[in-house]
Amino acid sequence: MLEMQKRLSKSFFALMTLPATAMGFALSIQIAALSAILRSKYDLNIEEIGLVWAAGPIAGILGQPIIGMISDKVWFWGGRRRPFILIGGVLTALSLVALPNIGLISSALGLTEIVGVALAVALLMDLSINVSFNPTRAIISDLTPEGELRTRGYTWMQTVSGTFGMLAYAIGATLGNETLIYLGTGLVLLFTLIPAILMEEPRELGSQEENDKSGGFDLRLIAIGTLPLWGIFAYDIYALAARALDIERTDYLAEWLCAAATAVLIAWVLFLKKPSAKAGKNDLTEFQKIMAAHSFSWLGVQTMFVFYYPYLEHVLPDGDSALWGSVTNFSFLILNGVAAVLPAFVLNPLSRKMPRVRLQAGCLAVMSVGYGMAYFAGTSPLALYLIMAVLGVGWAAIVSLPFAIMSQRINATRMGLFMGIFNLSVVLPQLLASMGVGLMLQRVEDKSLLFAIAAASLALSALLWLRVKPLPASDQNNAD
Repeated sequence: MLEMQKRLSKSFFALMTLPATAMGFALSIQIAALSAILRSKYDLNIEEIGLVWAAGPIAGILGQPIIGMISDKVWFWGGRRRPFILIGGVLTALSLVALPNIGLISSALGLTEIVGVALAVALLMDLSINVSFNPTRAIISDLTPEGELRTRGYTWMQTVSGTFGMLAYAIGATLGNETLIYLGTGLVLLFTLIPAILMEEPRELGSQEENDKSGGFDLRLIAIGTLPLWGIFAYDIYALAARALDIERTDYLAEWLCAAATAVLIAWVLFLKKPSAKAGKNDLTEFQKIMAAHSFSWLGVQTMFVFYYPYLEHVLPDGDSALWGSVTNFSFLILNGVAAVLPAFVLNPLSRKMPRVRLQAGCLAVMSVGYGMAYFAGTSPLALYLIMAVLGVGWAAIVSLPFAIMSQRINATRMGLFMGIFNLSVVLPQLLASMGVGLMLQRVEDKSLLFAIAAASLALSALLWLRVKPLPASDQNNAD
């Protein structure tokens, strides 16, 4: 074991976060380049772009709980997370190379329908990222004790990852997206292979009793844990089926039914379900509340990520693809710049003085206000850049605090599986944004509706986080 790992030094915290940084960098490339390439190079419309973006959530739904559960139980190549980080890093690098070559791949295969090829490439990329995504985060929990050190691990993760995410957008804005993609390919390989080899994982997690009680892939656990999201899941299946069968959707009946079902399920979890005092970390009531709260954060954020480029076409009609791409990259550069600085230097110190769930809610409330500002005043690049700085407050919290909050509510021996389940609170609303919000934005003339939807989603998320019960103040240094 490296001496810096024994001491849990700052150098080790930085090393430990690099695999997650690699996956975050790959996702930043996707955010920066995918919509721009599909729109400017292949002239896909908003609904088609949403369909291609749906590949990521589909991959997450299928891959992350399974990969997470497997990584809890296996041990080979000297680790339980290491094999998936290594394999996922190589596959992600290969899929990144395919992204700017969608047209070449289509021609080589003799295909004329570019949407299908783009969907296949995006699905390959996201499946590759999903092999490593949960293990890169779960290993931070594996290698740190509960409490302040684990929170520090996740805030370091976001600081390092956010800094490199900011670098990704800077490269895209100044050197172009293709340069970004090829540089990113090398970085992903470097940041996954070397740290995974250097870090030493513990053979056992948690107490022997917890290890004895931990099971394998548990569909019942997944179903109960995701209860507040059943309505969203049902809508996602319907929307994908309607698209696959080419069924024309002329009204919003399915969307209203999804909203009603989701409201009933969340209300039951928040107000009617009674937690078991004896169950401890086996009681999923608070975990379900976290799932509900986190899902609405991602509904709002993903709506911006997917449809920001088409919004710029609407609000800057005299621009061209170069301008819209540059504004996109500089906007997300600022967003990630704020998110890189705040976790380690602001959120982590504040989390020692107040409950983390309250801190999360406050940051999301600020983000909701920012989206409201974008709806009313986001009509110029300068205004959008200033607004992105405000949005960065919420984004910093979304990508750092929930991991620490969630990880201290569950059985450590099933961290991979719970990370996979937790990720469903990300991918299910992402799919809703791609299929449902995309349909709405395709039909309306005023594309600023995306910011109204995002503002409402973040406001609701903030309120839901306030319903998550903080742990006692005496445990503040050891939990949330």
